[in-house]
Amino acid sequence: MVYTEANKKADMKYKKAHIKRIPLDVQKEKYDEIKAAADKAGETVNGYIKKAIEQRMENENGSVE
Repeated sequence: MVYTEANKKADMKYKKAHIKRIPLDVQKEKYDEIKAAADKAGETVNGYIKKAIEQRMENENGSVE
């Protein structure tokens, strides 16, 4: 699929309306540990962190959704 200027505009509009970035700083050594764990789980680092947050929220608050 070709990524056109219209696609780019639509993506930016969607992200502006629906996505909130959360900056996360970790030491390089900790990132390497997280990356290794994510790789082992067959996930991206982003997906791995999101899943960890969801699981913690469920444990602390019951169902998230």
